[in-house]
Amino acid sequence: MSDAAQPTAAEVRAAAEAVKTALDRHLAAVERRSGEDDPAVHEAFNQLAAAAEAYDELLYDRYDEVTPFEIPGAEDALPPYTGPEEPNALSVLIRRDYAVAEPQRLLAQARRIEAADDEAGADVSGTVHGALGLLFGEFEPDEIASRHKEFGLEEGDSTLWVTAADEPAEPGEWLEAPFEQIDPQRVVCRFDVSAVFDDEADDDLDDEIDEIDDEAEDDEDDLDDGLDDEAEDDPEDLEPLDVNHRR
Repeated sequence: MSDAAQPTAAEVRAAAEAVKTALDRHLAAVERRSGEDDPAVHEAFNQLAAAAEAYDELLYDRYDEVTPFEIPGAEDALPPYTGPEEPNALSVLIRRDYAVAEPQRLLAQARRIEAADDEAGADVSGTVHGALGLLFGEFEPDEIASRHKEFGLEEGDSTLWVTAADEPAEPGEWLEAPFEQIDPQRVVCRFDVSAVFDDEADDDLDDEIDEIDDEAEDDEDDLDDGLDDEAEDDPEDLEPLDVNHRR
């Protein structure tokens, strides 16, 4: 960013004051909350997140510094649940991503399915998209998920959302666009699986291992220093090692 476009020191100071105000409002909302999913607390949280993000950006632009904390944005969390207290119906929304890691294995599986089907029509197992159609037509999605390597697939991210409804949907009502009418405030629970989480866990594990190694090196250094000090204090107390002794 050029010097002309940089925020002024006064703007950074004002953003810092906005964070302080948002912190006070958030604490007050938490102290007055009426329940676990109080909308006032949710709104105060979003205001605090926005103020903190604005301050962080101005601080970096002006001074090339960042804050030591991070507040997740509103898009990273579900809003408070406002659905029925006792849902009469629910929808389970599932998405699983796969990569076609071994096309030949996939095609071989499709040919076996096609060979076992006496009523099979045209030969569709010779193409990847045709093989996928056969595979998902023959097996349930949960079985494919548990046997994905056998079918030449590699798992990607997956998510499962459970949403509540007042009444079951009419037959065929949402089939053309199954995911377009999701109300985030009616999501009862959500479960995500992603390699991103595995990478974060690996990073944490690496940090722990590094910390343990550092502590071990410090202990070893302390032990060596202690032995050296003892030898310097009383060199006559250390008996020589008789390497030529035989029983």
